[in-house]
Amino acid sequence: MPPIDQITAFTSDHPVGTVIICVVALALLGLAYFALRAAYRAGNRFFHRYVAPRPAEDILTIVAACIATGVSAQGMWRFSGDVLGFDGPLRLLLFAFIEVAVITSAVRARRNMRENYSAGIDGVAVWTLTGLSAVLSSMDARSLAEAVFRLAAPLVAAWLWERGMAIERHRITGRARINWRITPERMLVRVGLAEASDRTASEVDAHRRLTRVALAAKRARALREAGASDRKMRAALVKLDRAMDQAVEHTGLAVDTARQEALLSQIGALYNTSALIDLSPPVPWAPEPEEPQALPAARPSAYDDDEDDEAEVVETALPVVDTAQRAALMRAAREYWDQQIERKFVPRAADIAHETGITLATAREYRALWKLEPRAHALIEAAYNEHGIVDTGTFPAIETQERILTVNGSAPAS
Repeated sequence: MPPIDQITAFTSDHPVGTVIICVVALALLGLAYFALRAAYRAGNRFFHRYVAPRPAEDILTIVAACIATGVSAQGMWRFSGDVLGFDGPLRLLLFAFIEVAVITSAVRARRNMRENYSAGIDGVAVWTLTGLSAVLSSMDARSLAEAVFRLAAPLVAAWLWERGMAIERHRITGRARINWRITPERMLVRVGLAEASDRTASEVDAHRRLTRVALAAKRARALREAGASDRKMRAALVKLDRAMDQAVEHTGLAVDTARQEALLSQIGALYNTSALIDLSPPVPWAPEPEEPQALPAARPSAYDDDEDDEAEVVETALPVVDTAQRAALMRAAREYWDQQIERKFVPRAADIAHETGITLATAREYRALWKLEPRAHALIEAAYNEHGIVDTGTFPAIETQERILTVNGSAPAS
């Protein structure tokens, strides 16, 4: 008899049972629908909350680590049955205790990393337990290939976890874990085969040749001041002349104003090395003492008939500021100084104090330090050589129209 005939016959013989079966079937279909809808909604929430925000590499890392952990758990299942003799529910409950411990340590290590930026002892536990699971799984292997495979699977899972932690650590902190002191780049720079900066080969060669000229000039000057013999002076001058010829030939020193200024800066720094021991630079982290308001003081001037030079400068005491504010004031004073030097104008200490808000005493200290730099020193020397103005810190050197190439008392080119 066909199935449809059997169903028709059963319905005719048992109408009440057929109705009950239909009601139960409809109820089960309704429950299955609601269960599937709830599972779909739960999966959708899980996907949008945990999967969608993560990048693709994190998802692949988790999937691969789960597969490797499953391989390790299968090895521990065989080990617990063949070696330990577990069977039945006991085997089911106890075979994967190491894998559970690995996952627990990995979760704790991730939480420690997010809170303390370090995996801590839990990170060490992940590698230790993973190695233990790999060794135990491989001990029950039937061949060398199977032993190698069971050793590799847990280690792959631990490596993927470590790389995921490193990426998240870098994302949170914005920096790598460590900076190695010995790297191929550092070794090449150390032996002189690589350049630490991004300068080109021509820039490095030009800087080296200009430095040779500056050092040769310093050597010749030191010999002349020490009263060296004519033979030593001639040798030093020949070396200086040779270095200058090579610099002019290979660096374009005669026409390149930037390299001319670089050479003058090097010479100025080398000639004034001894002035460093007499400097008293301000201590950036020391609190600035409160200073009482000073009485108005007349500013000394080289021109008595100039009414503008008879203006009075009043120093007012500023409140004590912290390190950050003092550093900001110093940067502002330096920027103002550089702007005025670009205009070939050496500002007074009172100008620096007025424009930046620092005290006059601090402005005098900064000015005493900065006026030794080659460009400012050249402007002060030009004012003295051309107009007889002696810099006292209370008036600026006069503005010049032409570019000045003098430094350390050398006469301007005629």
